[in-house]
Amino acid sequence: MPKPIFLIGYMGSGKTTLGKKLASKLELPFIDTDEEIVKQIGMSITEYFAQYGEDAFRALEREQLRKFAEKAAVISTGGGAPCFFDNMDWIKANGYAVYLHMSPKALFDRLSQSKLHKRPILIGKSPEELRLFIEEKLIEREPHYTQAHLTIDQLNTSVEELADLIIEYNK
Repeated sequence: MPKPIFLIGYMGSGKTTLGKKLASKLELPFIDTDEEIVKQIGMSITEYFAQYGEDAFRALEREQLRKFAEKAAVISTGGGAPCFFDNMDWIKANGYAVYLHMSPKALFDRLSQSKLHKRPILIGKSPEELRLFIEEKLIEREPHYTQAHLTIDQLNTSVEELADLIIEYNK
């Protein structure tokens, strides 16, 4: 596969975990754009958000995506990456987009168990605020996410099935 495979979806949908397994299965490198940004800026995303704001972060995220235009790799994007600028159009034109779909409840359950302090836009939210926030953001982001070449039910699609779907699509 000469083009990158971009995994998109809401935070907590498993882009990094599934991405590493998929990359191994397809014998491709794995790239996490958030990790690449942290290497570039020399601080956590939470610190960057606090110091420079979301707009500056989204601009960095856009630059990071474009670094991988010609790279055959599995790339985990930030949850908001497809929703800003022309990022989704660019992703579709320069790679293969896979939306890892999960229900708001499944995302809430998963995110409630995660390290919320590592997710800047979730810091300080009560469980009820978190549930409502996830529901609202998904409604806002779904029109971007559903433009992907392939949408999978993240909880019920195996790595093997996903790899087969990607290989079939790219024939």
